[in-house]
Amino acid sequence: MTTDITKGVTAEQAGAAFGALRAEIGKAVVGNDNAVMYLVLALLCRGHVLLEGVPGVAKTLLVRALATALDLDYARVQFTPDLMPGDVTGSQIYDPHSAEFTFRHGPVFTNLLLADEINRTPPKTQSALLESMEERQVSVDGKPQPLPDPFVVVATQNPIEQEGTYPLPEAQLDRFLFKVDIQLPSRDDEFRVLQRHAAGFDPRDLAAAGLRPVAGPAHITAARAAIADVTISPEVLAYTVDLCRATRTAPAVQHGASTRGATALMAASRAFAWLNGRGFVTPDDVKFVAVAVLRHRLHLRPEAELDGVTTEGVMSALLGSVPVPV
Repeated sequence: MTTDITKGVTAEQAGAAFGALRAEIGKAVVGNDNAVMYLVLALLCRGHVLLEGVPGVAKTLLVRALATALDLDYARVQFTPDLMPGDVTGSQIYDPHSAEFTFRHGPVFTNLLLADEINRTPPKTQSALLESMEERQVSVDGKPQPLPDPFVVVATQNPIEQEGTYPLPEAQLDRFLFKVDIQLPSRDDEFRVLQRHAAGFDPRDLAAAGLRPVAGPAHITAARAAIADVTISPEVLAYTVDLCRATRTAPAVQHGASTRGATALMAASRAFAWLNGRGFVTPDDVKFVAVAVLRHRLHLRPEAELDGVTTEGVMSALLGSVPVPV
């Protein structure tokens, strides 16, 4: 079980702890600073993250390092075509001694769940996560089983392999707060990775790399309370609404962001402002998180996709055209 590192953590202490987080994760992961930022924001916003990247770019290592540096329980599920919903959420097991069925908790009962290659399992199993992601519970015989808090799903998918995959349904994509693209490292970063491995770094042994918990659930609770006090002016709120509404009228977009996307953009902007030491949201905060919050909520017209239009390109154009409050 995860234990709180401290009790009665203040907002200042929480801010300092999250400030130290990047350096701690950097002991194991080179680069990917934005991905670390989005994972932390998801924790603070009670959201989930979809990581997309080719194999071998440290997606799993990033999540494991985050769980270690935040003293959180961690579980990994490798999604495969034969994975059943009960393999994720848990199942009823018959006990011959008591002649009764008891519920055996599945790997979803954790703080940080890595759903590896989520698009390799059929929709039936993908949808098993929907209730967990949205309601933070698993229903067993009509009775809810609450999940731990914090609870974050980090799912990964490979963008270059389409054979044997099942695209995530729109309803499930909309449950992810962020979609983050993990790119191949720069030459300098890749050189630093090889230097570490040459010096004996073992990605399977994070303790040997010096990783230690710098924050825990109490820090997350304190941070969430502080974020609730971050103000957002009517002008910035209107900018958030206008940006989301513009996604619905963009010529290349068939379906734009829903109201859930607008509330997600507001929540992420407030958390980002707090992480940067401010008690108010600026338009730049909204702009910083907008692409990661909205890119997976836009569904392009088929003809636009054939012309090479991307959701990132649409978002870039909208960020440049929607009037920004002064």
